[in-house]
Amino acid sequence: MHETFEHTADIGIRVRAGTLEELFADAARGLFSVIVENMAAVRAVEEVAFEVSGDDVEELFHDWLAELLYTFNARRIVLAEFDVRFEASELTATARGEPIDPSRHEIDVEVKAITWCGLKVQRQPDGWLAEVVVDI
Repeated sequence: MHETFEHTADIGIRVRAGTLEELFADAARGLFSVIVENMAAVRAVEEVAFEVSGDDVEELFHDWLAELLYTFNARRIVLAEFDVRFEASELTATARGEPIDPSRHEIDVEVKAITWCGLKVQRQPDGWLAEVVVDI
């Protein structure tokens, strides 16, 4: 589950999930739900593979979202489904979506960057919590 929260002139994304894999997948959905108004219109017709490594879970989280944002901007593709796996300090993922179609996809907000401001990933008694602020 993801939700957004106000943060000065930016937007925060808060995610809660039972597992780390779900947390990263839900955060990805949260990021794209900020960018695209009507995520239900996105079809999972094209796959993109990702490999991200980091020194800790917060670095992985930041770099995962930054890689997704880069892919959106470079390839002009909207991603909606995410399968995330972890092995040691590396994340591998498969994301599915489709190229932006202005006649079907309502681009809502231009996300410029994933920030480190207030970024946290914490294990909690009932699962995981993450918060990140995106620069708009």
